[in-house]
Amino acid sequence: MTARSNRQKADQDPAQWLSSSPEALCRYGAEWTATKPRWGLAVDEAERERLWDIAAGCGGTDVEFTPAP
Repeated sequence: MTARSNRQKADQDPAQWLSSSPEALCRYGAEWTATKPRWGLAVDEAERERLWDIAAGCGGTDVEFTPAP
C-alpha cells in the first residue's frame, strides 16, 4: 500500500474502502479478518458481508490469528 492510498483509506473498513490492487485484496481481507478476533473487535453487518465476498473471491482463504496477550 502506498502512502497516498493509506491516506485515502484513513479509518474506513472494507465495506467502505478497498485497495484498487487486485493482487493485494486477498491478503488485505485475510489480515483484516484476523485482526478482529485477535483484539476482540466487533464486525458490523456491512463489513462482514464485504469480508465474505473477498474470501469467496480468494477461494475461501483460511485465516489464522493469535489472541493478543
